[in-house]
Amino acid sequence: MAERSFAQEVKELRLGAGEEFRGEGILAVTKALLQSGVAYVGGYQGAPISHLMDVLGDSQEILDELGVYFENSASEATAAAMLAASVHYPLRGAITFKSTVGFNVASDALANLSSGGVTGGALVIIGEDYGEGSSIMQERTHAFAMKSQMWLLDPRPNLTSIVDMVESGFELSEASNTPVILELRLRSCHLHGTFEAKDNRRPEMTISEAVDNPRRDLSRVVLPPASFSHEQEKVNTRWPAAVKYITENNLNEFVAEKDHDFGIILQGGLFNNVNRALELLGLSDAFGNSTVPLYIMNVTYPVIDQEVVRFCEGKRAVLLVEEGQPDFIEQNIQAVLRRNDATVTLHGKDLLPVAGEYSPAEVTRGVFAFMQKYASHLLDPANLPTITLPREDPRSPYAPRIKADLVQGRPPGFCTGCPERPIFAALTLAQREVGEHHVSADIGCHLFSINAPFNIGATTMGYGLGSAAASGLNGKDANKRPIAFMGDGGFWHNGLTSGVGNAVFNENDQLLVIVDNDYSAATGGQDVLSSHAENPLRSTKHPIERAVRGIGVKWSRTITNTYKVAQMRDLFKEALTSTDKGPKVIVAQSECTLNRMRREKPAKVKAIKDGKRVVNERFGVDPETCTGDHSCIRISGCPSLTIAENPDPMRKDPIATVLSTCVGCGLCGENAHAAALCPSFYRTQVIINPSRWDRFKTAMRTRYIGFLQTGVEKRLAGIEPR
Repeated sequence: MAERSFAQEVKELRLGAGEEFRGEGILAVTKALLQSGVAYVGGYQGAPISHLMDVLGDSQEILDELGVYFENSASEATAAAMLAASVHYPLRGAITFKSTVGFNVASDALANLSSGGVTGGALVIIGEDYGEGSSIMQERTHAFAMKSQMWLLDPRPNLTSIVDMVESGFELSEASNTPVILELRLRSCHLHGTFEAKDNRRPEMTISEAVDNPRRDLSRVVLPPASFSHEQEKVNTRWPAAVKYITENNLNEFVAEKDHDFGIILQGGLFNNVNRALELLGLSDAFGNSTVPLYIMNVTYPVIDQEVVRFCEGKRAVLLVEEGQPDFIEQNIQAVLRRNDATVTLHGKDLLPVAGEYSPAEVTRGVFAFMQKYASHLLDPANLPTITLPREDPRSPYAPRIKADLVQGRPPGFCTGCPERPIFAALTLAQREVGEHHVSADIGCHLFSINAPFNIGATTMGYGLGSAAASGLNGKDANKRPIAFMGDGGFWHNGLTSGVGNAVFNENDQLLVIVDNDYSAATGGQDVLSSHAENPLRSTKHPIERAVRGIGVKWSRTITNTYKVAQMRDLFKEALTSTDKGPKVIVAQSECTLNRMRREKPAKVKAIKDGKRVVNERFGVDPETCTGDHSCIRISGCPSLTIAENPDPMRKDPIATVLSTCVGCGLCGENAHAAALCPSFYRTQVIINPSRWDRFKTAMRTRYIGFLQTGVEKRLAGIEPR
C-alpha cells in the first residue's frame, strides 16, 4: 500500500500530441518516458523520487497497452543490473532511485554497464537528495558520473525542460553508446506546471522480442582484454560523440551572451534560484529575460570545452554557481580556461558558500557580491533586497533576533501511534535490569530512536546494514552482546545476506531486532516480501522468521503485537541473557499506523455515512490521580502526550494530558503498567451511531455512577472553596 494513489493523475498519461499536460514533476517524467518509447522501467523507492515508482505502479494498464515492462526492484543494484538489457538490444530502459545512497548500492552494476557501453538508450533518473530537505548524508551524484563516465543532465526546473531532457537523454545515450543520468533536485520532483504533450510510443523492440531473438557481442563483456579497450573507446569515441550531440542539439543554453564583459555560468537545476536573485537585483524578470549573460549547463558532465571558451571570450570575469562540494565543475572549467590561455577571472566558491544548499537567499548574496565587484553601476542602491545588507545590520534577515541557545532543535520523531515506539520503550525498561548495551542503528523510521526520550543507537552505516555494523563488536570474552536494529525494508534490501547471513557464518553473538511494520514505510509505504497485504501484482506474505531460520538462525522469536510493552521487555531480557551460540533474532511485528489509518479512515467514514455503528478509542489521564511526575512522557515520547495545568490548587506541578490527536494505540497505558507507574490512564470508547443496547448500557452506567457520587457530594457540601 503506497503512501498515496495516483489512479486519477495517471489518466493524464493518455494525452496525445498537441494536448496540454498539467501535473507534477514526477508524473511529467513518466509521460516523457512513454513518449520516448521506453521498453522497460525499474527502480527502488526512496525520497525524493519514491513516488515515481508509485505512479508507474498505478499506470500498469497503460504500460501493458504499450508493451512496457515495469518492475519494483529489490534494491538499487537490482535496478541497475536491469539496464543490461540495453547492452546488446535497441531497448530503451530507465531506472530510478535516490541519489548518492542509491548509486553507492548500484555502482558495481553501473560501472560495468558504462564500461561495456549500451546499444539502446539507458537512463538513470536520480532524485538528488541534497540540502535542507534531505534525509541522507550530503554528497553529490556528480562524483559517480565522473568516476564511471556517465553523462549527467541537470535540466532547468520546469516541466518542459525536464520532459525534453528525458527524450534527449535517450538520444544522447544511443548517440554515444553511454548510459545517461538525469538529475532531479528535490523541488523539481514536486513542482507543478504544464507542457505540450506528444503521442505515447510503443518501444521499437519489446522485451519479449529481445528474449526470442538473442544477441551476443563479446566485445561488450567487461573482461580483459575488452575492458582495456573500453577505456580507450570512452575517451576516443563515446566522449566526442556525446559532445557532438550536445552541441548540435543545443542542450546547453546561452542568454544575452555578448551583452556585457562579465557573466554567470550555472547548473541548469539552479536556474530558477539564479534568475530570482537577478530579478531581486533588477537584472531579470520572472520569465528569465536576464540582462546579465548566462551560460546554462543543462549538461553538467561532460563539460563542453568549446562552449565554455566561447562564453568566456571577451569577458573580464564570470561567476560559476555550482551547488555542493567538492567543486568538480569549477576545477574542470579552470582547467579548460587555462589550457586555452583564457584571461577571464573565474569566481565560484570564493563568493558563494563552499557547502550547503544554494537557496535563493544564498545565491542572491553571491550574485550581489559579484555584481558589486564588476558591474556596480547596474545596481540601484535604493532598491536592493534586504538580503544584501551586512549581517550586523538590524534590518538584515540574518541579524540575530534571539540568543542561539534559546532556540530549541526539533529533530524528527515517531508518528503518533507508531508501533516502533513501544519497542524502544521496552528496550529502555529491559536495559534498566540488564545494563546498557551498544546499539547499532539502521536506516528507517526506527532511526528516530537515537533522539530523546529513548537516546538509543550509536551508529548507522546504511540501509539494511545494522547487523553488519554490529559485527565489528563481536567480543568473544565480553559479558554483553551488541544489539542491532533493522527494518523489514532494509532486511529484504540487503540485510538478509550482509547482516543475518554474515552473523550466522561468523557466529556473531549479537541480538538483531527486525522491525517489521508490514511495508517499506520510510519510503512511502510500499509493499515488501513480508507484507500481509493482498497485492495483485507482487508476491507477498513471506515471513521474515522463516527466511532467517532458512539461512541458519537457531534462536528466533516473532512478536505480533509490539504494543505489549511488558511482553517485549521480557523478550529483550531473554535474548540478552541467553547462552545460545550465534545471533539471536527478534521479529517485532505490528502494522505501520500511518498505512493502517490510510486504509481504515475511509472505511470508517463510509460506515458512518451508512449509519453503521463505529467505535473510536481514545485514552486520557485522570487529573486527580496524576502526580505530575511525567515519567510516562519520558518513557514514551508520544506527540499526543503532553502537560497541562494542575486543577488541584494545592499542587503546582503540571499534570500529564492526552491531546485529541491520540489514535488509541494504548501505549501510554502499557508503559505505565510495564514500568509500574501511576494508574492515571484511562480508556474511553466514542461510539458513533450507537445501537439500542449501547444507549441502554450508557443510561444504566450514568445512573449507577450518579448514585455512587451522591454520598461524596454530601460529604463535600459546605467545604467547597469560595
